[in-house]
Amino acid sequence: QKDGSAFAEDKASWTMTSTWPDSLELIEIDRHWVELVDQIAGDDIEIKFFAGGTLMPGGEVLDAAEDGSIDASGDWPGYWAGRDPAFSPLASHVSMFNAVDYMNWIYEWGGLEFYEDLYGKYGLVYLPYGIANAESGFRGQTKIPNLEKLEGKRIRLSGKAQGEVLEKLGASQVTLAGGELYQAIERGVVDAGEFSMPGVDYKAGFAEVSKYWATPGWHQTASVYGVMINKKSWDALPESVQTKLKVAAQANMAWSLAWTERRSTEGAVNFKKNGVDITRYPEEDLQHIQDVANEVVLSSACEDKLTAEIYYSQVSYLNHYSNWRDLSAPYNLSRVNDNLPSLDAIEKCM
Repeated sequence: QKDGSAFAEDKASWTMTSTWPDSLELIEIDRHWVELVDQIAGDDIEIKFFAGGTLMPGGEVLDAAEDGSIDASGDWPGYWAGRDPAFSPLASHVSMFNAVDYMNWIYEWGGLEFYEDLYGKYGLVYLPYGIANAESGFRGQTKIPNLEKLEGKRIRLSGKAQGEVLEKLGASQVTLAGGELYQAIERGVVDAGEFSMPGVDYKAGFAEVSKYWATPGWHQTASVYGVMINKKSWDALPESVQTKLKVAAQANMAWSLAWTERRSTEGAVNFKKNGVDITRYPEEDLQHIQDVANEVVLSSACEDKLTAEIYYSQVSYLNHYSNWRDLSAPYNLSRVNDNLPSLDAIEKCM
């Protein structure tokens, strides 16, 4: 049996926050990981978790983790694309990966190394620990049943690649904080906007101000979440404890996929009960979106070498996995998409 006093001296104590405030249920992905760590490594480490915005603004957590002001923070990598565009494909895609594709790529097709390398530039260790499938789509007081009706509209949309695709489709990207979207829709500042998945959207009150819902969420077909950890804090842990945190991250990712899908289902049911008019883009429109998304992948790849390397790895995975995916259809897990960016074209940008 361990000596209590000696054990207490060895126990690590971390301060962790998140990009998500209490009002946004995505914070539950962060909390669930902290709970798992407490269950399997509670004798070795204590993580004091603070909701986003309580210690510092959400946009400052990367700097705080880098300089050691905090030990760790939950995040969505796309928030840091302004620092390095390579964060974008590590966070989400326009009309490419679904959630299972990200899981496959991260754990079995070499994707994890890209997270480690990119966050490592900032003195951070990164553990992906959350995954969600496609976001809702666009909500607003303007009906957008097809791309023709999207032209000329002002759309609240997050993401660099997402905005480039939207602009090529003839609409305008409006950048707003998530907390400002409700009033922006209510007052007609934007014609429509995207926020998150149906469960998150419903809890945020968008059924109250949005008459229309344009699906599917082609702009963000999957999302990855994780925890950035100050490298000195990480290195101070015994290897056995580091392993426990990694195991907790993998378990959390599996749970998060099921949890977000359940919450999306519940949210969709609630929007239907509220009488929201739900439309779906015609198949030919989705094919055109794919063509435009492929163009943006190639242009992004040619602007940044690491971005090119990430996209090359991701498209290579899709091509490789298709050997089994297509044989197992219609019971397959990955999205079937025969219209992918050209590997040869991406390679020329590397």
